[in-house]
Amino acid sequence: MRHETEASRRPGHPDTAFDTLARGLGWFSLALGAAEMLAPRHLTRSLGQSGYEPVAVTYGAREIATGLGILLSKDPTPWVWGRVAGDALDIATLGAGLGGRRSKSEAILGALVAVIGVTALDLYCARGLSRQSRRPLPPARDYSDRSGFPRGPRAMRGRAREAETPRDMRAPEALRPYTTGKR
Repeated sequence: MRHETEASRRPGHPDTAFDTLARGLGWFSLALGAAEMLAPRHLTRSLGQSGYEPVAVTYGAREIATGLGILLSKDPTPWVWGRVAGDALDIATLGAGLGGRRSKSEAILGALVAVIGVTALDLYCARGLSRQSRRPLPPARDYSDRSGFPRGPRAMRGRAREAETPRDMRAPEALRPYTTGKR
């Protein structure tokens, strides 16, 4: 994403792991945001928080915005940090809902554990992306026009026929193939 272009792509380059993880988190944000925006009533009712549908829709819009930011930007780092901030908001909201008399504490606790797990993944990715160099990779060198011959293949063609094998590299007379001279 950030550091790789077609000219600089190299297998095993360390940036690809965090960029791939960020891309996956971007797709996860889109899916989660769509679920929060399309089914806010089901989500809030399952947590015992009926009446908070506008909050769920707002959080869904936030998830979609960060997901698009991660997937469409050249540098996903600030967007992944935005996911971390959004996760903190989600944790605070779920934590506040734990003490309510209408809330389903077990469901909220399960959602809280899931959000904390995703937050750990977001933090890991954000810190990894932040540690990477900001400079783009130099393009990979192209050696496809080189032959390995000092004067080029056309100038070297036929030279081996004229070369004489040194005496110490020749096969002994007893090991040479038997020929009568006639073909």
